[in-house]
Formats: sequence, structure tokens, C-alpha cells
Amino acid sequence: MHPDAQYEAVSSRDARFDGEFFFAVTTTGIYCRPSCPAVTPRRRNVRFFPSAAAAQGHGFRACRRCRPDAAPGSAEWNTRADVVGRAMRMIGDGVVDREGVPGLATRLGYSTRQVQRQLTAEVGAGPVALARAQRAHTARVLLQTTPLPVTEIAFAAGFASVRQFNDTIRQIYARTPSGLREEAGTRAAGPGVAASAGIPLRLAHRGAYAVKETFDLLADEAVAHVEEVVGESGTRVYRRTLRLPHGTAVVAVDEAAPAHTTARQGWLDARIHLTDLRDLTTAVQRLRRLFDLDADPYAVDERLSADPGLAPLVARTPGLRSPGAADPEECAVRALVGPQAAAGLVETYGKRLDAPCGGLTHLFPEPALLAAHPDPHLAALATALADATLRLDAGADREEAERVLRGLPGLDEETVQVIRTRALGDPDVGADGEEAWRPWRSYARRHLALAAARNRQATAGPQ
Repeated sequence: MHPDAQYEAVSSRDARFDGEFFFAVTTTGIYCRPSCPAVTPRRRNVRFFPSAAAAQGHGFRACRRCRPDAAPGSAEWNTRADVVGRAMRMIGDGVVDREGVPGLATRLGYSTRQVQRQLTAEVGAGPVALARAQRAHTARVLLQTTPLPVTEIAFAAGFASVRQFNDTIRQIYARTPSGLREEAGTRAAGPGVAASAGIPLRLAHRGAYAVKETFDLLADEAVAHVEEVVGESGTRVYRRTLRLPHGTAVVAVDEAAPAHTTARQGWLDARIHLTDLRDLTTAVQRLRRLFDLDADPYAVDERLSADPGLAPLVARTPGLRSPGAADPEECAVRALVGPQAAAGLVETYGKRLDAPCGGLTHLFPEPALLAAHPDPHLAALATALADATLRLDAGADREEAERVLRGLPGLDEETVQVIRTRALGDPDVGADGEEAWRPWRSYARRHLALAAARNRQATAGPQ
């Protein structure tokens, strides 16, 4: 966007651009999201940045009213398949915290200098600064929602030392960690106290969100023992287990808007129970991919509404999402065998939770455990995943992954497309005859699938 157009978005407090860019005010030293409710600053005092990390790198601190660090992510990083898009997805998944910049560069197949240069040129910050901004946000969430001691929060958020943690929080939020906690009215507990009630979160999204249709899909696909959708339509809760880099998690996401609000306010309420708090950032990002929370429904609906055949479908279900996967490798196996067979795999090969939670009793089996399965097609897929011949992680090369998938036995065209859409989070999967829907063919196919399901239901009549 041209800076003048960005300023118009700020002047109109246009939430469509939250997370797409940030603006900072030189006279206050504060940066915000475009929809910030504060008084619009004069144009000459405003600077624009492509990321929160870029604004922080120029010495601006986060606004306490609009919480720009909690804005939805840019939809661009899900759309793009180049090195910058892949890097942004991997940084969000916590790769830099776990493996450092060299690990990120190795996964991308570039040198650390090339990764630094390309990210700085397009995002205004390198991988270290981007990861630092993410750690600060994680720390703020833990400070304001849990009673954990500050020292435990520092290391759980990924900081190398308490001093580094304190300095970062002061720089970004102009508050001490204790000051942030006091703002939220949270009291610290003694050392070793776990967040037994889970960590409450608001998972932000932009624009309309067809929440019922997302929960319907998740309910239809749910694999017993690993996930479940409980409650009546409109007030359902989606729950599932997750295997994460440092431990496991049980996550829950609410369908209904909070009871104290009259309408949904641009987020989904969630709660995450972790065995290791270092996994919080990764768990959040995987939920965001599953629920497609960084999508741009304004751009999607505008493009698809230009097609006379799709326009009435979009009008009926604005903000329809193309859900991804919380565990891409699990998603690939499920796409091949189907939900009923997947439940059988869980019972036979899945690891039981130390403490079952309702109907959630297992983790989905790792690919290495399925590599010796008697089904040769499943064994071939599991082997490719286990030895990394096939990569489906957040930063995987989508074209290379599809090439490998097409070389495996037993995967038909539809299964390959499902894996690319869901496991790889590709928003533009479709046939050659669907070029007019680019770059949102995955969403167009969701609309068509939903319309077909409604027609089948109408034909079947009341049960």
C-alpha cells in the first residue's frame, strides 16, 4: 500500500488492515494497529512499518489500548510460497527459539546472511528481531493470565536470561514485568506453581468468521480419543490433544461468543493446558493454522463474489474459512485412511495421555510408529514423513511436497489436494479450470463443498 492509502486506513480505523501493517507516532514513541481507537495523529508525525518487530526495532513501544502485538497475522505469509513466506511461518512456529537462525536457514536451504537480508528488506526486521517480538508477546500473555513467577515466565517465553527478558519487556511495553501483571490484576504465586487451569487466550481474526461452518467440519472429521466437539450447536467446544516440541497439550476452542459480549468481537476464546510452557507459542500458531485465523476474508470474498456462480454462496456464508491442520503429519495420514481408520490407528499405535481429559485419551501416533504398518500405502507415507523425504512443517516447500506426494503409492489426486490444502495450509489449491478464483481456489472449493452438503441435506429431508 502507498503510505497515503495506509494513512486513510488509519484515519478510518479500518480493522481490515490489522496485522497487515502497523503505524507509529513519532511524537509519542508508540506504535499501533490501524484500527486503534485513539485520536488519529497528524500525517507528518506518522511512520508505517510492515511488522511489529520493525516498529520495535526503531524504538517504538506497543500501544496499551489496541495491543498491536495481539493483531492477527498477515494473510500474505500463508499465500506466499517464497523464502520470506516460508520463513515467517517457521518463525511463528518457534523454529528460531528452538534451533536458532542457523536452524531456520538450513530448513530454508539458504545461508543465514541471505535469510537476514531478505527478511529485513521485506518485513523490516531480521529473524532474531521477529522471534524477539513473538517472545515478548508470549511473555505478556503469561504475565497477564497466569500466576507463574516472573523467572519461570522468562524462560517459558524463550528468553535466554531474566535480564534479557526484563530489558525487552521494558523496551516494548514501557512497563516492568510486574507492572504489566498489575495492569491485568494478576497476582504472582510462589515458585513451581503450574497453570493448572490452563492459559486463557483470545485468538484474534479479521473480518467475518463463519464459525458454525468451521465447527461443523471439525465435528464431522473428529478422530476419537484425539479430538472431540462437545455441546450443542452454537455453544460447542472443540477439544484436542497435541504433540509439541517440548511436551504435550490439551487445547479447547469455544464456538460461542463470550457471555459478557453482545456479539463476537473479532476473536475465538481458547484455553491451552501445556505440560511445558515453552510450547505456548507453537501451540497458539498451530491453532491459528487449524482455524485459519490469519486469513483475509475481505480479499477472499471480494474475489470470489466476482464469479456469478459463487456470489450467492459467498453472500450466504461470508467469512468462510479454509481450515488447516494442527498437526500436518497427522493430517496427511488421516487424509489417506479416513477418520474411522484413523481412530483405529490411535487405539493401536497412539500414546496414552498420562492424565486423560474427558474423551481425550491419546496422542495421534508418530509416523515412525506407522512405518511398519501392513498397509503398504500407509507404510510408504509414514516412512516418507519419518525420514523427512516428505516435509509438511510450517516452512515446507509446497511444490516439493506435492512432488513427493505424487510419487507415493495409493495417493489419488483428491488426497494430494486435501493434504496440500490442509496440511500445508495452501489457500490456492484447485484445478486448471479454476484460474479465475486465484489466489483463493481453496476457499472457492470450500464454498462448493458446503453448497453440495446443503443440497444433499435438503434432498434427504428431515430425519
